Amino acid sequence: MTTAVVVGNPKPGSRTLAAATHVARELSGAEPDVVVDLATLGAGLLDWQDATVGALVEQVVAADLVVFASPTYKATYTGLLKLFLDRFAADSLTGVAVPLMLGGGPAHALAPELTLRPVLAEIGGATVRGHYVLDSRHDDPEAYADWLARIRPFVARREAVA
Repeated sequence: MTTAVVVGNPKPGSRTLAAATHVARELSGAEPDVVVDLATLGAGLLDWQDATVGALVEQVVAADLVVFASPTYKATYTGLLKLFLDRFAADSLTGVAVPLMLGGGPAHALAPELTLRPVLAEIGGATVRGHYVLDSRHDDPEAYADWLARIRPFVARREAVA
């Protein structure tokens, strides 16, 4: 199984990256094969001819499992992540797309389901229920445990079919 992580935090090496990598490891049993920390791509995200960004899109499209993660800004995912997601054609993803968002308080707990998951479904990912984690618990495995237990069977079934 090929696993990818895409992180839309504007800060490189963020807590969001750590959280997404944890989720990918828990679901696949290994380190992710592809890690896209969008903050490191700079102006290339704005250039639709940028070969580096194009290659990353192709790698993500080819992955069997992709964790898409973002901090919550104004009750939704970041513009940085939106710039990357706009590169994907409708129905281009064929693997499982996992929406994950972090935030400062519980008020935005529905953001992964209401904002990120519909976009992932539009670009073709077989989506699982999104998860919201408080920033203060980003490194607490218990903040993910129940959710991971619920989605793991779906991911395993999709892996068996592929």
